[in-house]
Amino acid sequence: MTTIAPEKPSFLQSKIGGLPRPFWALWSGTLVNRLGTMVMPFTGVYLTQARGLPVAAAGLVMAVFGAGSLFSQLLAGVLADRVGRRATLTGGMLATAAAMVALGYSTSLPAITAVMFVLGLVIDAYRPASSALVADLVSPAERPKAYGLLFWAINLGYAVGMTAGGWLAQLGFGWLFWIDAISSVAFGVLVWRAVPETRPVARESTGGFGMVLRDRLMVGFTLVVLGNALMYMQTVTMLPVAMTELVGLTTGQYGLAMALNGVLVVVVQPLVSAWLGRRDASRMFALGLAVMGAGFALTAFVTTTFWLAVTIAVWTAGEIVTAGIAGTVVASLAPAHLRGRYSGLFGFAWSAASMLAPLAGSALLEAGREALWFTVGGVGLVSAAGMLALGPAIRRRSADDL
Repeated sequence: MTTIAPEKPSFLQSKIGGLPRPFWALWSGTLVNRLGTMVMPFTGVYLTQARGLPVAAAGLVMAVFGAGSLFSQLLAGVLADRVGRRATLTGGMLATAAAMVALGYSTSLPAITAVMFVLGLVIDAYRPASSALVADLVSPAERPKAYGLLFWAINLGYAVGMTAGGWLAQLGFGWLFWIDAISSVAFGVLVWRAVPETRPVARESTGGFGMVLRDRLMVGFTLVVLGNALMYMQTVTMLPVAMTELVGLTTGQYGLAMALNGVLVVVVQPLVSAWLGRRDASRMFALGLAVMGAGFALTAFVTTTFWLAVTIAVWTAGEIVTAGIAGTVVASLAPAHLRGRYSGLFGFAWSAASMLAPLAGSALLEAGREALWFTVGGVGLVSAAGMLALGPAIRRRSADDL
């Protein structure tokens, strides 16, 4: 009798196989949306150059946007559980499109400020619904792969969108607002037509975030994520300031070095995601946080573009390790009927970091670049230690989810 060995999956199948069709609709919509994300990277330039706002006024407007984003994740998490994942995501995208067009045609400071608050409230409202959809649609064993692929799509789309946005801004900022709006509508319509509603109906989901906040394990993990976010947000707040003002790099040199981050994520992350997905999530997340912390601590010694690129490669390696793990952990901690709220609390940590990082980072940078980067590195190590401490409880909860 001849035994036929099962055919080994191809390289491509091992990286993307085993995921349901609705997930790929969600993935495609995410990629389209990120490809069209052109306004936010150039908001400061738009406000000061196209609308003539003073730098202080532009900073105030951006702070109002941040305040809207704080409420966004909590509100969207509740809506994803009570109204539905699909309706929340599509509604958020359509509202984002309307806000983008309104911002493009607003000229007075009160109007711009009001629209920016609304934009902060709706632009990332899709995230809790998207995370909950992945948890609903994908088996626990395949979730690291799925969340990693979404992370990859976001990075690829953002890199291309930002590059195209810089070129289109020279032709007129109106292009940016309309392309961003159209891509948002495309994302919402695609999800509405191709992704089924997955909100559990067996149990009624009522109330606010009290049920989530009583989960001490989730609260602890959210604090770890806050540490992760505080580190990463320095890349868009104090890192460019420190490199251009204190080290003396030109914006071109800084941009060239930072391009390495996107290249490494796009090329390396798909190659290692399957291997990382088979490892213990808590230990891998802690490892990634520690590597990120080390990379940022090394930034204190940067004097040239080359050494900046070296530090970027180090903390990008940590970023790649953590990619997809956080969403997997949240999905394993959350009861099915509360996945939107749990994802909303996770997103709230990132929104809070977007406001706290520049405040703390600027104060530390005034004391010296060593003070900033050694503190950021310390945050990474403390967060990694916290993740290791939470590891046994997360493993027990994840075992129950299988």
